[in-house]
Amino acid sequence: MEHEVFVPVPVPALRRTLGDPARVARCVPGLQQDADASAGPLAGRLKFRADGHTITYRGALTLRPSDGGSGGSSGGDTFSVTGEGVEARGTGSAKLALTVGLTETDGGTTIAFTGTVSGDGRIVDLDAAAALAAAERLLDRFTQQLVTETLAARDGDAGASDASEASGTASEVSEAPEASGDSEASGGESGVPAAESGEPVDGAGEPSAAEKESVFDAPVPPPSLDPSAELEFTVPDEPPAEAAHARRTMIGRSTEEVDHAPPRGRYAPVPSPEAGAAGITLRWAAPAAALAIASAVVVGRALRRRRP
Repeated sequence: MEHEVFVPVPVPALRRTLGDPARVARCVPGLQQDADASAGPLAGRLKFRADGHTITYRGALTLRPSDGGSGGSSGGDTFSVTGEGVEARGTGSAKLALTVGLTETDGGTTIAFTGTVSGDGRIVDLDAAAALAAAERLLDRFTQQLVTETLAARDGDAGASDASEASGTASEVSEAPEASGDSEASGGESGVPAAESGEPVDGAGEPSAAEKESVFDAPVPPPSLDPSAELEFTVPDEPPAEAAHARRTMIGRSTEEVDHAPPRGRYAPVPSPEAGAAGITLRWAAPAAALAIASAVVVGRALRRRRP
């Protein structure tokens, strides 16, 4: 099996990542590390999916630089990967022999994978083309995680170096005032003849007029940029008439009465004049109509009796 991938990362950065087994373990897709720390970071369970099947192997991987890998004539580095595992559910096993080559190219690095896989069990029943495609997808995912891990480590190193430079600059700045203070003290001791002769200096023991004045005695000028300096805010002594009426209305009434009772007084709804006129008309029209009907009935009966 041969597979090549180009990545926009320099060779030294990839070499540092591949040289750390703990960082390489984070790049292997489907790897579940063992809880036992003595087994190594590349020991555990590895899930391999191919042709609609998932095979889990328990074993370990070993990653080490090749003998002629660093500083070769080709200008790149080479790492050898060996692994052996057994099926977690079954009696099959598999062995891996892989070579990872780093070759510097324009704008990045070309990673070349060359290796073989042998074994027995469920892996033998897989289709050769499907197994090869699954292995190439696994290598592509490994390369992607390798680039991500390398860039994250490089950004972390850059941040640490910036922090160290900032701390060094701050320490230099803090040491500078101390050195200047020491030089001024030494210069004052050697450059004042009056102090050496022991003669008193006029006004040395008496405080000046500016020192006698207290800071709290100085007048405080009003702020010139305060927009509310010329504004006057007055609070009325009595609440508005509507608020007072509402307060008197709600005093002595429960919450339910205040929330659900219809408004009374000046806030009560006023019925429309049309509705009132219609009600008054119905009050006298209904009895009149009933009286007319009753009179018509009585007159009709009387007329029928008079007929021979």
